[in-house]
Amino acid sequence: MVEVILNMSEEVLSARRKSPQEFGQEMRLAAAIFWYQQGEISQEKAAQVAGLNRRDFLTMLALEKIDVFQVDFADLDRELEGE
Repeated sequence: MVEVILNMSEEVLSARRKSPQEFGQEMRLAAAIFWYQQGEISQEKAAQVAGLNRRDFLTMLALEKIDVFQVDFADLDRELEGE
């Protein structure tokens, strides 16, 4: 497993009122959600980035009011034109 180390001031952690472990977990989840929303990674990979199983990741998406399904409108247009 790869370890990523981030250096941050104490002020950042105290502003969020989180322990370093909680802050790190929040960052992993935020990155996973962002990359998933951008269509850069799948739900499964996003769940891995977040350190969650897929079901729990989907639950987090729902709690954050983020669409579970990502639609590529260009692909949708191509499919509709083919019919």
